[in-house]
Amino acid sequence: MKTIALNGVDRPAPNVVLGLMRIADLDDDAIRRLVSTARDAGIDFFDHADVYGGPLHECERRFAQALQLSAAEREQITIQTKCGIVSEDGPYFDFSYEHIVASVEGSLRALETDYLDILLLHRPDALVQPDEVARAFDELSEAGKVRAFGVSNHTPSQIELLKASVKQPLVANQLQLSITHAPIVAQGVAANMQGTEQSLTLDGGGIVDYCRLHGITIQAWSPFQAGFFTGVFLDNPDYAELNAALDRLAAVYDVSPIAIATAWITRHPANMQVVLGTTTPERVTAAAAGSDIPLTRAEWYELFRAAGYRVP
Repeated sequence: MKTIALNGVDRPAPNVVLGLMRIADLDDDAIRRLVSTARDAGIDFFDHADVYGGPLHECERRFAQALQLSAAEREQITIQTKCGIVSEDGPYFDFSYEHIVASVEGSLRALETDYLDILLLHRPDALVQPDEVARAFDELSEAGKVRAFGVSNHTPSQIELLKASVKQPLVANQLQLSITHAPIVAQGVAANMQGTEQSLTLDGGGIVDYCRLHGITIQAWSPFQAGFFTGVFLDNPDYAELNAALDRLAAVYDVSPIAIATAWITRHPANMQVVLGTTTPERVTAAAAGSDIPLTRAEWYELFRAAGYRVP
């Protein structure tokens, strides 16, 4: 498993991590098997959010209940969670000081831990007051309750707005990215092209380049989704050309197609992390095999074209 350095985080991080938004209905044995399989593949980084699982903090609670980590075991893994989405009477977003602090306290109780390795602000709050975010981050950092901070689904200007008040480095930005859902990458390839939707800037201006310049790790969520929660592209007849290319490269590298789909993201020089959302241990193992497959430029662009993107 290839590892990367996250700015401000002491532990090296695997470039494939396990997201746990779907574990609420698994029994303890199934959760332990899923996590154990991930650990065997070199994944010691686990991604949560307060809203995952239906009842608030449910997936966090199930994770802690199933694993019953000792203090020593807790130190061997990275736990990341997110806050900011309110689902009870929403959905809406809340980056107020009160909500951030209350969410972290709830996550700490649910996860049965004294600290979070990383806290991400979930989807952007249009009513954000950066000074309130900074106040919450300062308090949580000084108390040792959160060791590093980041964002999710944020544009460059939204990050810059936060940074005007927040003094801690923002170490990660979790963004949707797959071969077929790659506007954050594809726009740059098609820059200055008239008459093609691909050339449109949808993220406020070059979020991939921005993150690279500022030492912010991109974490790719829904890495196998065809679109925005529209189903996966793997073995999907609507993506026959792409699957043919995936199958061919899987044979070349002696892995499964899902590993090649992972490798398409990890091959990018931004040193991205792939966030797996599966609860099937075998798929975790298969996907993790793509961690350090050295796709050539020709192979990377072949997949890009097969997914329907234009290379001028």
